[in-house]
Amino acid sequence: MQIQNILDNALVGKLPSNDEALALADFEDTRALADVAQTLRDRGFRNTITYSKKVFIPLTHLCRDVCHYCTFAQVPRKLKAPYMTIDEVLEVARHGQAMGCKEALFTLGEKPELRYKAAREALAEMGYESTTAYLMAAAEAVFKETGLLPHLNPGNLSPEELAELRAVSPSMGIMLESASERLCEKGMPHYGSPDKIPSVRLETLENAGIARVPFTTGILIGIGETRLERIESLLAIRAIHQRHGHIQEIIVQNFRAKPDTKMVNAPEPDLNELLWTIAVARILFGEDMSIQAPPNLSPGVLPQIVHAGINDWGGVSPVTPDFVNPEAPWPHLEDLTRETAAAGKFLTERLTVYPAYARDIERWTHEDLHERVLEMIDAEGFPRIDEWCPGDPDTPPPADIMTAIMDEPRHVSADIREIVDRARAQEPLDEADIVRLFQARGDDLTAVTQAADQLRRQTCGDTVSYVVNRNINYTNICYFKCQFCAFSKGKLAENLRGRPYDLSDEEIARRTTEAWDRGATEVCMQGGIHPEYTGDTYVNILRTVKGAVPDMHIHAFSPLEVWQGAATLDMPLPEYLAMLKEAGLGTLPGTAAEILDDEVRAVICPDKINTAQWLEVMEAAHGVGFRTTATIMYGHVEGHEHWARHLIRVRDLQARTGGFTEFVPLPFVHMEAPMYLKGKARKGPTFREAILMHSVARLVFNGLIDNIQASWVKMGHEGVKACLNAGCNDLGGTLMNESISRAAGTLHGQETTSDEMRKIIRTLNRSPQQRSTLYGSVSAEREKAGLEAGDLLEIINTPARKYERKRPSATLIKNDLIPAVDVSGG
Repeated sequence: MQIQNILDNALVGKLPSNDEALALADFEDTRALADVAQTLRDRGFRNTITYSKKVFIPLTHLCRDVCHYCTFAQVPRKLKAPYMTIDEVLEVARHGQAMGCKEALFTLGEKPELRYKAAREALAEMGYESTTAYLMAAAEAVFKETGLLPHLNPGNLSPEELAELRAVSPSMGIMLESASERLCEKGMPHYGSPDKIPSVRLETLENAGIARVPFTTGILIGIGETRLERIESLLAIRAIHQRHGHIQEIIVQNFRAKPDTKMVNAPEPDLNELLWTIAVARILFGEDMSIQAPPNLSPGVLPQIVHAGINDWGGVSPVTPDFVNPEAPWPHLEDLTRETAAAGKFLTERLTVYPAYARDIERWTHEDLHERVLEMIDAEGFPRIDEWCPGDPDTPPPADIMTAIMDEPRHVSADIREIVDRARAQEPLDEADIVRLFQARGDDLTAVTQAADQLRRQTCGDTVSYVVNRNINYTNICYFKCQFCAFSKGKLAENLRGRPYDLSDEEIARRTTEAWDRGATEVCMQGGIHPEYTGDTYVNILRTVKGAVPDMHIHAFSPLEVWQGAATLDMPLPEYLAMLKEAGLGTLPGTAAEILDDEVRAVICPDKINTAQWLEVMEAAHGVGFRTTATIMYGHVEGHEHWARHLIRVRDLQARTGGFTEFVPLPFVHMEAPMYLKGKARKGPTFREAILMHSVARLVFNGLIDNIQASWVKMGHEGVKACLNAGCNDLGGTLMNESISRAAGTLHGQETTSDEMRKIIRTLNRSPQQRSTLYGSVSAEREKAGLEAGDLLEIINTPARKYERKRPSATLIKNDLIPAVDVSGG
């Protein structure tokens, strides 16, 4: 059998057959194996190496097994107590929480009550029938009291035990160690340990798959097994994983001889043996499986281990020692970061449940854990590693991302370079390209943001523009049930912010006049879809504004209002748009886009216009001569693939019509959003994701949409500064009033004045420019009025007089055609 053929096939995504895998046992060229393994690893995990920041909780050191290499297991007379108390468990967990840990790793001996009277008596005294039942109580206490995610390693479990523990733990694990029956014979390390019988442990792996538990397993090398037996062990794991898809990581752990054990004088496997096994594991499982090696067991050679094909260091604790290997202290995270970087990789955190499983939350996680997991993750399933979120003025942007934007990248992935080069050449990027850009971390993140900023400089120079405008939200009554919206007041939503209102013509005119007096050149007008509004209502609003200030530019009505207005008058879209234009409409905002993918819209806004309808309105608007903006509202239930599809759909329409003036990323503000309060959404994008959205948009739209805008209402003043260094050239409007984001929970204020805009821009050594809606210049008189603007008068939200619906629900314009699809995990 030709080994080279096996390796070549692996490189094109074909896993070795069992016979081919076994043939690798006699192949001695570790370098050749490692070259293939690291190529596969880079395809699956790019430039990142992960770890879990954990606290180690040894619930009991009692164990009925007597593994010859183990120092974790103790007899009762050597212990202060058979079990940690719940209070002791919580003390350790709270310490870990304070240190930023996200995982509580419970490690314990196997069913000690079956061997030790002391264990049975202790459990009885505490009121538990078994160690497993006590473990469940301890894990539940940690989860409820600290929010740490428990990872449980209790040994072999029945299907019933797995089902029960799944409610308190998003992941579990058991080390197979070896599938060799020979190691259970007399004189071998597993002799006298009934729980180490391979068939028993493999049954637990099978049961975990049936129970849909994301599971950790692996092999222990250097305890007397042969290379062939290692491969057989890996193949046994692979067969179970291929049936259920639940093995989230394979650990390759090297034996370390420990004092006071029967194997104290046994030889330890050398580095080549470890590297060979890691590389073979990667080749057997392919690019998507996480392969882990504990860093504390191989100090000084971590870059070599990275080159052998791992993508994960496992759990690392800043609080507790490795109770299983107490002679091997955890590396400091700074040292681990440095050694990982020496191998050309970026160290980043993960949760105990791996990203792919965290995203597919409905399948893999018990419903009691959904809210907490969603709160902890980003769009890819990695943990949020800082407290920043859109709309929160009290938490500054994370320093590491602010620094990364300005750093000099050293190890940029080849595929990132290639994608960026194609974007610079204005070649259309496909979905996979765009997803890859959104995955950028470390030096890849730096490369993407800096490439975007270079394009910004080439396209727009160092001028940063803004418009002096006023938001006028004419009603907050809406019969649509968008799950992200805290602004609209349906009949059942009066308990949310403010009372229902429907502005009078007089108040609209007053606000318009006041805005003009304060230097505005634009009013931006949107609102809820009032059940009694028709297309004529929007025409009347336009005439009211133009009657008050004829020269005011009106930027108003999303595709949802336009669609609904045209439908109520039974008019074709182009004809209705022409009517709006004649009444004074100048441009349209590209809101109501949310995510232009019906898989997501089915969850967040199922009765709203769908993707095709939004695009149809925009194409019709461009067709009758309107210019419009385009937006994306991101960071809730969607994933990178949905972001990519959204950008592609906007880009493709722009290529046909050229009608979009700017692209505006709008990060989801979660605080008061119904779907977040119901535990069904993430906390908005992370700061890294928010910056990347602006940068990737610049790359995707290069040559098509020149202006990329940052929202100070969502990002805050410091946040938009970072965006301006990552591809943005525009800060949008001064607003004067802001109701929609404020209702969702943002506290960044309602107005950033013209003077404040200029100060923000000048701190970056850029040139501020007050612009018109269509990116033209404004008169000196308008600039002067904006800079000298006085305080706003108190607004009057005219109480709604017609809150009770006069039309039956069946006659309201809705889109009820999208089937409900749950993508709450991403």
